[in-house]
Amino acid sequence: MMDILMYLFETYIHSDVELMVDQDELADELSRAGFHQEDIYKALAWLEKLALLQDADQNPYLTGSALTAMRIYTPKEMERLDTESRGFIIFLEQMKVLTPETREMVIDRVMELDAQDFALEDLKWVILMVLFNVPGNESAYDQMEELLYDVGDEYVH
Repeated sequence: MMDILMYLFETYIHSDVELMVDQDELADELSRAGFHQEDIYKALAWLEKLALLQDADQNPYLTGSALTAMRIYTPKEMERLDTESRGFIIFLEQMKVLTPETREMVIDRVMELDAQDFALEDLKWVILMVLFNVPGNESAYDQMEELLYDVGDEYVH
């Protein structure tokens, strides 16, 4: 599913190509690109849920939290997000790329991925997709894009 999300993001969103509105046409396009039907529908549902996360009425955890609050990860979250990934999220919060709200959106989307192996590179893509979909995060998106496409894989603490 992660491959489909990255394909969609690079092909339609990141390259400024007009995104087809009709899901059936989009599913056919993805099928012609070699993706499996079941994975295609999971990816499209994942993207729909990402768009719905901006509704604070349905997602009260996104209505804001104290800047001094500390995020405690659940055991399931810690299984999916290894120490390096959690450290990267903290790094992005300290750099003001992620807010507590966008962090929660990222974690929500990560936990909904149907992926056995989840790595830091996958997390970076999810963060980029979340920031792209939340209005007012253009600067944070640009910073994250630089981190994603940067030749070096390391980040400074």
